[in-house]
Order: sequence, then structure tokens, then C-alpha cells
Amino acid sequence: MKLSKIYDPREMNSYQFVAMTGLVMTILANVILLFIGKTVENFNALYLCWFVFFGLGTIANFNSKPDDHDHHHHH
Repeated sequence: MKLSKIYDPREMNSYQFVAMTGLVMTILANVILLFIGKTVENFNALYLCWFVFFGLGTIANFNSKPDDHDHHHHH
């Protein structure tokens, strides 16, 4: 098991990369909402969605063979 598939963007698959991008964007949106004093009902549920999406992507990444080309790496 290569743990760098969890934290290194070059080792992540597309699902993990999208989840991390979504998490960053959700955090930024949350900061903006806090700054302007607005709330969105159930907004924090996005964190759970990104966590699950990242988890499923990680499982797929660990189960892929090194020579699988069904996903691309981000360089």
C-alpha cells in the first residue's frame, strides 16, 4: 500500500483530485459566507460529501494496478 496515493496530488486519481478541489472551494465559500454574515442551510453537508467522494476515490486508487490507464495523474 503506497500511502502517497492519499496525500500526493501527483499520485491521486481524478476522483480524489476533484474531492480535494471541492473541499478547498467549500472552505473558501464558507469563509466568504462567514465574512458577509450569511448562512446556507445544510451547507456543511458538503464536507461529508467531499470526504466520502475522496474515500471512494482512494479505495479505487489503492485497488488499481500500476499499469492501469483508466485514470490520469495530475502533474
